[in-house]
Parts: sequence; structure tokens; C-alpha cells
Amino acid sequence: MIRHHLRGLLAALPFVAVSMSAQSVEGTSYMLPKNGMRFTVKVEKTQYTPGEFCQYAERFMKEKVPQQALTTYRIIGVEMDKTAVPDTSKQYQLIVDKKHAIDKVSLTHDGQLLAINVDADQPVMPVRVFEAAPKPAPLRPNDFMTEDILAAGSTAKMAELTAKEIYDIRDSRNQLSRGDADNLPKDGAQLKLMYENMNRQEKALTQLFDGLTAKDTTWTQIDFMPVKEGRSVLFRFSKYYGLVASDDLSGTPYYITVTNEHTATDPSVSPEEKKKEDKNDIGLRASLPSKIKAELSADGKTLGTYEMSAAQFGFVQSLSGDLFSKKQTAQIVFDPMTGNVRSIKAVGLK
Repeated sequence: MIRHHLRGLLAALPFVAVSMSAQSVEGTSYMLPKNGMRFTVKVEKTQYTPGEFCQYAERFMKEKVPQQALTTYRIIGVEMDKTAVPDTSKQYQLIVDKKHAIDKVSLTHDGQLLAINVDADQPVMPVRVFEAAPKPAPLRPNDFMTEDILAAGSTAKMAELTAKEIYDIRDSRNQLSRGDADNLPKDGAQLKLMYENMNRQEKALTQLFDGLTAKDTTWTQIDFMPVKEGRSVLFRFSKYYGLVASDDLSGTPYYITVTNEHTATDPSVSPEEKKKEDKNDIGLRASLPSKIKAELSADGKTLGTYEMSAAQFGFVQSLSGDLFSKKQTAQIVFDPMTGNVRSIKAVGLK
């Protein structure tokens, strides 16, 4: 109901076609916004470090493991937030004089129009913050080596004795689970503690053969300001280098394709109206944003589709100074994101 009511109010106003240039008169200078997209690219980094005994893994552990360090990256998610910045091509001058009942003009810190004759809060842009989960302290394999392992005269001998220790731990755990161990635990809590200690010992010693894999997640923000329809490279991504520059051919291009859905109606519906001139033009302008669709793709596959209203793909309308007469004025609130009229309230003057 509110949306239809606003449409009725706006339809009753004498909107006229306007140019993008500001009026050269004294008053309050302001701008209308244009809308961008802030993509948060979530990347998982996997770093593999070979174990000290990796070359003996197949010999003693019957496992084939990588012999070289390797770092890889993969995208685990992409999120989009809409942004708004002042459009310097849509800067205007609002006439504030004795003929018009305007006593308050609210602007953002960077000069975007927020409200007239009413207070307005400063808009807050969304910020995505990644909070990494705490990581457990890394195990030190040397802390779990027996005296014989540490005293071995060669790496090969150390690997052989370490493998034997791993097999002994596994045997002891199997005996414990079958109830064949010499020293059985008194209760469930003690059994759990014994299992945890054995698992920790095995994990620490096994990583000497298998190596260590560490994973980290990073969030990178990429700002994109659509100015026209079509496809462009948003970023490039490499399995071995992660996010790279858009002109770095080592990465696969991730494209953003923008389509204007043309949901905004030009206030100049006919050539005759284009010639009309508002005799009470005080330089007050508002946006009529249009919906756009943005499609993110790579390797011929669509990865995400995003829709938003964008002021720069719509039109600009003029709001007549008749709204602010000596007998009745208006309180107008503008959408801080798109610059269109959010609400108009008539206020009688005594």
C-alpha cells in the first residue's frame, strides 16, 4: 500500500526531463548516487609440507606420498553486497530561498542527498568480516619419539623405528578395544583418555611420513561499478596463485555480465513534454533506478546470478519547487542507496 501511495504522489508531481548539468545558482550543492557491487571472494588455501621421512613412506608404511611442497587455492564462496557512491556526473544545486519553505537539507558526508525538512541517519555500508576459528597447537613429532628413535644413526633407521612405533601404537589400541590389554582402564573416562593419547601419538609420528596439510581461509573484496551492459573480466583466479590481477593470464578469467532489465520509466514520455519547462525548478532531482542483473561465470559455467537496482541505469526526475510553498511544505526522504524518493509527507504551515 505504501509503495502504491508513493507512486500516486509522484505521478501528481510536475516531473520534467532534465539534463545532467547542475544549475549555476546559490544554494546547497548535492549529488545523486550510482550503485556498485562489492564481491567478497572466499578462498581456501591448502599448503602441503612433506614429512621428514616422506622418501621412506612407501618402504616402511606402504604409502605413496608427495615428495614436494605444494600450495593450492580454491574458491569456496562468493557473496555480493550493493554499494552506493556519489555520481559526480549528477551534481546539482538546490535553491534555498525565502520563496520556498526549506529549512533543512540532510546530506551524507560525501555530499549525497538524503532528506529535505527532516532528519536522516547517515547510511552504513555492509561490511563482511571473516573471523578465523582458533587452531589447535601443532603437534611436535620429536616429543613422541622414543629414545631408540632419537639415538638412531641415520634418517633411514629413524624412519624404520618410527614406523615400528606407529604399528605398536595401532596394535595396542586394537588390544584395548578388544579388552585384551594388560592394563585395562577402570572406567569410561580413563578409556577415552587412553584412546586420545594413542591417537595423538600416532598422528604426530605419522605426519613424519605423510607430511602436514594446513588450510586457511581468506576473504578478498572486489569492487565493481557497472556502467553499461555487457561482459567484462571481474577477476582472474589460479589454482596455484589464488586471486591474480585481471590482466594476469596465469589465472582463469571470471566474467561479470550485466543486463539492464529496463524497469524504470523515462519521465519524458513524449517529445512534447521534453519541451516543457518547470517554472518553479529549484534544482531538486531524484533517481528513478532500473533493475539490473549480473551473472558471474567462468569456464562457460554460471557461478552466481545477482539482481539489484542501479541508479545509473535508470533516469533522473525533477521535483518541482511547488512542493515547498508558503502555505504547505513537504518532508522528503530519499533512498540512501539509489537516490529515489522513499517517502513524501505534506506538512501544513501556520
